Amino acid sequence: MLLKALRVGLGQLIIFIDFITRPRPMQRTPEAQAAVNQAAANLSLYQFRACPFCVRTRRSIRRLNLPIQLRDAMHDEVQRQTLLTQGGAIKVPCLRIEENGQTTWMYESKAIIAYLQQRFA
Repeated sequence: MLLKALRVGLGQLIIFIDFITRPRPMQRTPEAQAAVNQAAANLSLYQFRACPFCVRTRRSIRRLNLPIQLRDAMHDEVQRQTLLTQGGAIKVPCLRIEENGQTTWMYESKAIIAYLQQRFA
């Protein structure tokens, strides 16, 4: 019980620190941002709100000004089950990429951030 309270407290601290140190979104021309919005429409991030690796990934998403749909795999049982059955594991963060009729599941925050940087920076 003490361990759970400590974990919840640390999670709330991580969320608070992320909130007060949130990066500024990248500025683009309206046309460039529209193209980015269209390219990012097929991306979604399965995440836990207080996971440090998910926070790191969300910060990169914000910095790159990407409208990626966030899916709560901790509290939403449907999203959790989708992550398990289609992605193969309940492991976050996980980026779901839908392109050319195929779905790719990308795990590991470093890989996700590198992919987003390469594609959108």
